[in-house]
Amino acid sequence: MLSVHFWGVRGSIPCPGRSTVEFGGNTTCLEIRAGKRLVIVDLGTGVKALGDHITVNNSRKKPMDIDILISHTHWDHIMGFPMFTPIFTPGTKLRIKGPVSYNEDNLESIIREQLSYRYWPVRQSELAAEIVYEELQETSFDMGGGLKLSTKYLNHPILCLGYRFEYKGKTIVTAFDHEPFRNLFTTNPKDSSYNEEIALEGEQAAKEENDRILRFYKGADILIHDTMYTAEEYNKRLGWGHSSYEYAIEAACQAGIKTLVLFHHDPASDDKRLKSLLSKYRKAVKGRNLELVMAREGLTVIA
Repeated sequence: MLSVHFWGVRGSIPCPGRSTVEFGGNTTCLEIRAGKRLVIVDLGTGVKALGDHITVNNSRKKPMDIDILISHTHWDHIMGFPMFTPIFTPGTKLRIKGPVSYNEDNLESIIREQLSYRYWPVRQSELAAEIVYEELQETSFDMGGGLKLSTKYLNHPILCLGYRFEYKGKTIVTAFDHEPFRNLFTTNPKDSSYNEEIALEGEQAAKEENDRILRFYKGADILIHDTMYTAEEYNKRLGWGHSSYEYAIEAACQAGIKTLVLFHHDPASDDKRLKSLLSKYRKAVKGRNLELVMAREGLTVIA
């Protein structure tokens, strides 16, 4: 069985409180299960509860062996790591994989920097777990136990990867943080910088990248997609690296997705607003053979 459990569903910053109880206020963290195999996607604040759950339910007290995939190293996607209980458990082995992040920094140096005295009282050298880091690019490989992983660069201000999990004929795809590729060159002939050839090349380049994204999503049983904004909100936030509900829905329909999970909620969207948006967009896709689910903490979806 291939499934996903949501431990953190927010973007940008945790937002606990009375108005976010139903959907949750923790930042991104997913638990992917492929048979008995565990893979964690992102180390947002939701990973604290996941780590506690794993530790408490390790009834035989066996050494824990865990794969962790980082979509990218923006703060909301890694800030829970210092409170991830298994890092303090002797015998734990962690394999942390993710994209090369920023200029001269690598994945290990960025995670390690959190565990320095200027930010935190426990340094990485003091952790009980054995941690191995591996930087990923666009690739595809067997993770073992019948689980195949493919990766795809998304459109975000720093390098960010989407992940495609395939197990026994079922598929789950993650795509956060991501916004549609667009032509960055002027298309207005009246603009002094307008160049017809460059404008056409920009349109073609954006189309090709958006087509590649659709091929990456294609036929997935579950697509977990960034839907931080409505279309109106997104148009005022171009280049921030996040998607609209409308874009995610249209992409899912074009890619033949069965279930679209709306994810990476804006911290300003309280429970009332998220329920209203879910109702609105479910009406919009009626008859399009697509199930819409609003991500919330504690939710499990089976592919």
